[in-house]
Amino acid sequence: MSSLNRRSFLQTSAAAGAAAFAPRWLRAADPIKRTGKPYMKLSLAAYSFRDSLKAKESPMSLEDFIRLCAEYDLDGCELTSYYFPEGFGNDYLLHIKDVAFKLGLDISGTAIANDFCLPPGEKRDATLKHTRTWIDHAAVFGAPVIRIFAGTVPKGEAEEAAIERCAAGINESLAYAAQKGVCLAMENHGGITATPEQMLKIIEKVQPSPWFGVNLDSGNFNTADPYADLAKIAPYAINAQIKTEIKPNNGKKVEADLEREIRILAEANYRGYIVLEYEAEEDAKVAVPRHLETLRKLIRR
Repeated sequence: MSSLNRRSFLQTSAAAGAAAFAPRWLRAADPIKRTGKPYMKLSLAAYSFRDSLKAKESPMSLEDFIRLCAEYDLDGCELTSYYFPEGFGNDYLLHIKDVAFKLGLDISGTAIANDFCLPPGEKRDATLKHTRTWIDHAAVFGAPVIRIFAGTVPKGEAEEAAIERCAAGINESLAYAAQKGVCLAMENHGGITATPEQMLKIIEKVQPSPWFGVNLDSGNFNTADPYADLAKIAPYAINAQIKTEIKPNNGKKVEADLEREIRILAEANYRGYIVLEYEAEEDAKVAVPRHLETLRKLIRR
């Protein structure tokens, strides 16, 4: 075991041991406490232009995407990990940071794919390593928060066991994220986070940390009342990705009430980025500017 891994293991073990003897209300991650009135800035997720970024001919580069965000007069840009070039190093991360800074843009965050529900073994080790790697990357190019997934229940296993492993994976990753000054935001992304009740079960097992919160995705609760369910997790939000459609009861997608979604965040005294993550069928180059203007008006009322 390397000295870094040993140190992380000891820190995580010590925190877990202390938590085991603490009252329940001391062990759970808390809602975010903020002073002042709600305050929101506008960003755009690179995932919104996934077709262009992954095009086989003349693909859009991340630099192109950042410049597009500047043309849209945004406050920030969210650089999804999927679209970084293969084999990049710190020089590229610093280049990306410089491009955004010179255009007056924050890098509002980044997003990874991971699964903390995996049982012990090579796949779980790989997802934990992937998370640590992107914590390192985020610290270099200036992303203050990483969107993480919780994962899905392995076939044949009980949900409670998967929740325990998920929380353990988050706690282990938080110990490392705290050293780098990067926040981890768990998204409501189906699987073991398909309902707010599932999310809250995980949150109850996450150790209190200033580096943890929720990535509220407005389009991912396919429940009877998605808006009411978003309100249940909004107090924990440290990042908010806004989609233009919702899918109540796992039915047909319908146009989202963006005003209501922004109001839910305002009522939770959210202060931070509103990140448009466009996934609808209309061409992003046509639809994204229109939706950004709608959100701009809503957050500046």
